[in-house]
Amino acid sequence: MPDLQRLHPDHVPALLAFEQENRTFFAASVPDRGDDYFTNFDARLAALLAEQAAGICHFHVLVDDQGVILGRFNLVDAANGSAELGYRVAEKATGRGLATATVRRLCTLAAEEYGLTTLRAATTHDNPASQTVLTRAGFVPTGEELLLSGRPGLGYARSTADQVSFDDGTA
Repeated sequence: MPDLQRLHPDHVPALLAFEQENRTFFAASVPDRGDDYFTNFDARLAALLAEQAAGICHFHVLVDDQGVILGRFNLVDAANGSAELGYRVAEKATGRGLATATVRRLCTLAAEEYGLTTLRAATTHDNPASQTVLTRAGFVPTGEELLLSGRPGLGYARSTADQVSFDDGTA
């Protein structure tokens, strides 16, 4: 079973490989990070780890038993009991319920470890897989229409105190 781990410097090589191997796959459903992201990867990751150390963000990776990163699951802009959820899962790991199970686990961590009470998320209208993950994990549409890198999307929110019934057959 994959393990959700807090991001740390030892993850750098595997995380870069994850981003490079899945770049084209991700670009089909979320905005591409651009070449600069990869050129300056080490510096960007150091900045993210500094934000995490300051408690502004909480970054996680989903790692298999071989140390391969299967996904990223992040809580960003943590303040006043709230944070924004973001995630991406490797193409080879999709369709197995890993995203849903990991988002659920992160909701628990958000409440128990980070003291967060409300999580927000957003996805584009043309990303039904992400919409399904969010609703199965207890997020509800807020009705807020958003533009995500020029693409129309919708905001979601979830209270970490909500008890969500997980009888939908997903992991």
